[in-house]
Amino acid sequence: MLRSAVHVSAVFAFYLATMMLIPGLVDLYYDNEDWKVFASSAAMIGGLSALVAVATRSGPPVVSTRFTFLVVNMLWLTFSAAAAVPFAFSTLQLSLADAFFEAVSGATATGSTVLTGLDTMPPGILLWRSMLQWIGGLGVIVLGLFILPFLKIGGSTFFKIESSDRYDRPFARFSTYAYSVVGIYASLTVLCAILYAWSGMSGFDAINHAMTTLASGGFSTHDRSFAYFTNPWTHWIAIVFMLIAALPFTALILLALRARFDAFRDNQVLVFLCYTLFLAVLLSMQLDLSDTIAFREGFTSAVFTVVAIVTTTGYAVDNYMQWNAFTVALILVATVLGGCAGSTTGGIKTTRWIILYGVIKRSLETFIYPHAIRTVRSGSLSIPDQTQYVTMMYFGTFFLLAGIITVLVAMTGADLVTAVSGSLTALSNVGPGLGPVIGPVGNFGPLEESAKWILAFGMLLGRLELFTVLVLLSPAFWRD
Repeated sequence: MLRSAVHVSAVFAFYLATMMLIPGLVDLYYDNEDWKVFASSAAMIGGLSALVAVATRSGPPVVSTRFTFLVVNMLWLTFSAAAAVPFAFSTLQLSLADAFFEAVSGATATGSTVLTGLDTMPPGILLWRSMLQWIGGLGVIVLGLFILPFLKIGGSTFFKIESSDRYDRPFARFSTYAYSVVGIYASLTVLCAILYAWSGMSGFDAINHAMTTLASGGFSTHDRSFAYFTNPWTHWIAIVFMLIAALPFTALILLALRARFDAFRDNQVLVFLCYTLFLAVLLSMQLDLSDTIAFREGFTSAVFTVVAIVTTTGYAVDNYMQWNAFTVALILVATVLGGCAGSTTGGIKTTRWIILYGVIKRSLETFIYPHAIRTVRSGSLSIPDQTQYVTMMYFGTFFLLAGIITVLVAMTGADLVTAVSGSLTALSNVGPGLGPVIGPVGNFGPLEESAKWILAFGMLLGRLELFTVLVLLSPAFWRD
């Protein structure tokens, strides 16, 4: 089992190594010396992965639940470790902890960063960060479908474990569905880049921000993030595409290929749009009533901020830490909400919040009518008891882990606001935290290296829906 998992990871690492040549060519075009870093990194990772792939080659593995969990975890670890190599050997002179943190943040489409001076940074590094988020936002397992067929391994089971999507697929063949996801994702990225360029972005900025917008990632090419761009149209284009990226890809496929608008009548889509709109309007009104920013002037900033946090994209258009305490509290709540299941967003996700509400409502009604038989529903669908149990277990595990990570980060010397918001933003894959250190105008660079390792592990936990990683810690998993 382990041999086959290593083989699959090595093949994926080889493909990732070839992708390093793209930012290398960009650096070469701009006459930047870092092209040598990407070339040598590609050669090193490509050569090592090729040797490992040949050494571990065997017949098709027996696909089981244990093997699937193991491959998913190894693919993400391989992705993160290989992606860190160009950062570690670049002219940025990053420590191993910083390089790994930046790579994990990119691969998991989190958007937290340890870097400053983005405006003058080598273009290859900036493009590599955006590429990592674009690949990670799509899901390394979906991209792995281009590799797995050659190994005679099916992709459907892997996708179910790696993704939170619970939609019925619109195609009988999973490969057709996967290629449709990639096609829609790439098409939306191109369209977003074109509109960004139309709004005044440079071509390089437009390409990078389009990739990180559709990935719900939030990496920018400027230290000021979207505050660097003063055209309101640029901000509204970002808002629209952040919302699109937070919708289920299955619904987008049904709309694009079969013109089925009814796919968006799904309860989770309506609830997601409602609470995002409610929080945006609430923040706008509060800023106006508190004389912080006039409604007309602050509406775009408020909507952008709420959408960026709820969709876990994490862009910043203003330093909301300077607004008021209400804003900080609202941002903290928005950090854990998330978008729809089956999208590129992180967070707890709308479906789970709907189930939690249904379970609480049923429990309260049972107190009043003890003998009544009531079901938990999401729209017209009845939620099975097993799904309710798993959802409640997820909530408990999420906040338990958030508490553990908070304590561990605080032990490294971080203040309470940094520790709490850092743990939540890592598990939710949002990006910025709260406070002067890791807030919207700060970064994670000043943290102790031990804190960065802890938060990097938290990002991987959040991206893989917690249990995919935690199951490896169970002795039963390794028992024959």
